[in-house]
Amino acid sequence: MENHEKQLSQLKDNLDRARNLKYKAEARLEHLNKQQEELISELKDLGVNPDELDDEINKLEKEITNLFNKANQLLPMDILNAHSKE
Repeated sequence: MENHEKQLSQLKDNLDRARNLKYKAEARLEHLNKQQEELISELKDLGVNPDELDDEINKLEKEITNLFNKANQLLPMDILNAHSKE
C-alpha cells in the first residue's frame, strides 16, 4: 500500500511539473508570436513584404557588392601602388 502512495505522489508531482512546463511553453509561444507580429509590422513599415524577405536581402547584398566595386574602381590604384613602394 505504501508503494502505491509513493507512486501516486510521484505521479502527482510529475503531473504538476508537466503542467508548469506547459504553462511556460505557452507563455514563451505567446511572447514569440508577439515578437513575430512586431517584426512583420516593422518590415511593412520599411516597405518590405515579409514573404519577399529573402529576395530583398539578396537584392541589398548585390547592391552592397556593386557599391564596393564602384568605390574600388574610383580609387587611383596606380598612385596608391606607386606610393606604397616608397
